[in-house]
Amino acid sequence: MTATSTPLNRPVRRRRRGLIGWAFIAPFAAVFIFATVLPLGYSFVLSLFQERMIGGVSFVGFENYVQQLTDPDFWSAVGRVGVFVAIQAPLMMALALLAALALDSARLHAPAVFRLGIFLPYAVPGVVATLLWGYIYGSKFGLVGDLNEMFGWSLANPLSSALILPSISNIGLWLYVGYNMLVFYAALRVIPTELYEAATIDGAGAWRIMFSIKLPAIWPAIIVAATFSIIGGFQLFNEPNILRALVPNVISSDFTPNMYAYTLSFAGGQYNAAAAVALIMGAITAVVAFLVQRRGFRRDI
Repeated sequence: MTATSTPLNRPVRRRRRGLIGWAFIAPFAAVFIFATVLPLGYSFVLSLFQERMIGGVSFVGFENYVQQLTDPDFWSAVGRVGVFVAIQAPLMMALALLAALALDSARLHAPAVFRLGIFLPYAVPGVVATLLWGYIYGSKFGLVGDLNEMFGWSLANPLSSALILPSISNIGLWLYVGYNMLVFYAALRVIPTELYEAATIDGAGAWRIMFSIKLPAIWPAIIVAATFSIIGGFQLFNEPNILRALVPNVISSDFTPNMYAYTLSFAGGQYNAAAAVALIMGAITAVVAFLVQRRGFRRDI
């Protein structure tokens, strides 16, 4: 009976398994389509049109992309966030890794206080953190200005054009080092203790264990955290947009690509050009993140 019924029922069972599989992914697929695919598709369609004073909205193909790719203001903004990412991402990974290794070493006094102290800024909203640091940076109205007046110092203005990028980077470090520290610390805690015991028996010291066991074991976590840090860096918007109210002559409306797109869309009414900027930046960010992941996961340390 089994020999005759199995071939006949096999396509039915396969089709049923397929339907069950689709039923499992249907909730995610619905959210993914409505929250990701449709907005991207709408932005792409929007970027192919242009609103003109004469003729109204008309199809222009890839003209918006050509305009933005030949606009020096756009590339200036891209270069600025490129420098920001190149400085902040490695620095953030290094500080977070250092803190995680210090926690994992079990040689700290009051490690819970240390962990909470570094992680606590992550609970502060980014807008509040930017306002806080903005008033600290102020050379005429904030902490820097008060110190200059109180002690007769002449501290450099953190909101000057030469220091504005490091000052913004410092806000990001203050906010997110604790989060990345917890990611690395969690990865360190799942390393089998037998590896440490075997290395100790072989005569390995703390530095050798760190470079030969700990860092290789958590390397995938470092690459993933670095990728998210790079993506976040290219999306820079809140910090410069809020600080711009304090130093409008230093932070222009096209300081970052996101600010440039925001200005085009909500100040200039150029929604189509803003959509093109958004998609170009999405492509640049995706390529950089892909290259970092590909390079990172191929590397043996």
